[in-house]
Amino acid sequence: MLTARHFTITTLPTLGDLGTAPPMGLADLIEHVEENKQWREQIEAVVLLDDLFQRESYLAGEVDEVEPAVLSVQQAQGEAALPDWLFPEVDEERPSALETDILWENYFRYVHRLGRSKRSQFLVRWVEFEVALRNALATTRARRLGLDETAYLVAPDLAAVGEDLSAVLSEWEAATTPLVGLRVIIRARWAWLEQNDAWFSFSVDELLAYAARVMLIEQWRRTAEKEEGGA
Repeated sequence: MLTARHFTITTLPTLGDLGTAPPMGLADLIEHVEENKQWREQIEAVVLLDDLFQRESYLAGEVDEVEPAVLSVQQAQGEAALPDWLFPEVDEERPSALETDILWENYFRYVHRLGRSKRSQFLVRWVEFEVALRNALATTRARRLGLDETAYLVAPDLAAVGEDLSAVLSEWEAATTPLVGLRVIIRARWAWLEQNDAWFSFSVDELLAYAARVMLIEQWRRTAEKEEGGA
């Protein structure tokens, strides 16, 4: 088993930095671990974040196409239902919550539970960072609009404690366009991965960090295409 895991990781193509062409797509990466059900489940949990980002952008009219790796195209376009665990029709505990916030809360809690059950330190820490970052952005945006900050928090109990996001938030607020702001956030996520990538551990955590990097490279590619298109 150890040899198989070592082979799975060492045969992955080398990744470049943001702005380089990804050597493999997210769907290709999932296929690469097809024979290891547990690894595939965890990679899909990470990659689903990108699918949900794309779904959100498509439904908001920000993009015309989606390239999901876990969801179907119909699900990513809002034309087919998401799994019940991810997007229930009613949340009795939060009747006034936005549907998108309920979706994200369910997603983060699912991945956090998965990370704990599989003993993946990376997956747990990654979720806690993502929640902290999302809530910090939501709080900053709500404060700017004079809205109740607490109404837009998602799974606050999962947020990483002591994560200093002040520099990222300042740069994001100073962004001249939404596209520039998005790149600020992508770079912040990339910087976090550089500190938490489990390099040379030959464990699932190293593979999950690789998946997260491919996801960010793909997201950066989309921002470049959008910039070239003048959107």
